[in-house]
Amino acid sequence: MEQLPSLATILEDAGAALSRGVLLVCDTNTEYIAKKILGSQDRPLCVLESGETRKGWASVEHIITAAKGAGLGRDGLFIGIGGGVVTDMTSFAASVYMRGARLCLISTTLLGMVDAAVGGKTGFDLLGIKNLVGTFFPASHIYMPLDALKTLPPREWKSGMAELIKTAVLDSAICDAVPRVETGETQVSLDKLKALGPFSVTNGVPSTLGELIERAVLVKGRIVEADPKEQGTERALLNLGHTFGHALEAAAGLGNLSHGEAVAWGMVRACELGLVLGITPESRARKITEIIAAYDYETTAPHPSMTDAALFMQALAGDKKRKPVNLPLLFPMHSGRSWFLRI
Repeated sequence: MEQLPSLATILEDAGAALSRGVLLVCDTNTEYIAKKILGSQDRPLCVLESGETRKGWASVEHIITAAKGAGLGRDGLFIGIGGGVVTDMTSFAASVYMRGARLCLISTTLLGMVDAAVGGKTGFDLLGIKNLVGTFFPASHIYMPLDALKTLPPREWKSGMAELIKTAVLDSAICDAVPRVETGETQVSLDKLKALGPFSVTNGVPSTLGELIERAVLVKGRIVEADPKEQGTERALLNLGHTFGHALEAAAGLGNLSHGEAVAWGMVRACELGLVLGITPESRARKITEIIAAYDYETTAPHPSMTDAALFMQALAGDKKRKPVNLPLLFPMHSGRSWFLRI
């Protein structure tokens, strides 16, 4: 959809024809969007401080306190409006409020539309670890108004593009829609992405961008349906680059790097590890690295923003997706030095 849904539409879709029991949650970046929703003007609005550094228990408690103050019952409806930080925390709050309330999301960033809002993962950061606390709690409806992307800063476009590239790596069906991703050419820049979006148009958003988002959602949706709570191997595919990426976010200081920037770098590290372990063909690792470099992401190791290697290794070891391994085998000598020193 191109435009924001009205509150009446949201309530009808959610099967919640409520006269009260609705809480809209946004942050200081998306407050103006929340206030533009037709019919929302007389509804309770919870405004959070924006940014990854605010993705903690204090913000979740603020949402829950606002819900209680608004009189929400178990049939109350939480509406999260924003990027991944807002939708993750709103979803978590809804999942634990009175053991589970209703939930709808309005995603307003490219990253949120292609990844964060889709799939039912909720959570917040704790002890310096990205999304250490969370639940699985899918929203009943997710709205993706393309108009909201018109004012998205270039860095947020780039962050979302990293998840699109990840999806293209996982599923060839989306490759044809991502400029030059299928060829691995190295002359692609952020300008190529801008050409797809509101940077180059004045009225509406080109259908190409909507097609990219739709394809990415279909790919992720298919994977999530096969493994909704990540108990098998299917959904683990979506974590490509995330173990290294989340550790980098922690080591650089949560909020100093965008999620997409960290994940792009993490995908290159995952390719390197795959080469070391003999499970990734050299040609595939090279192609993925070329694609990421083509979109002007940092690919070198160590990352320039990594100021504390010990903190990186600590975050890596504490990642919730980790499996028991033989560390000497995982980090063999490579090119004359321990592989992990190259991260």
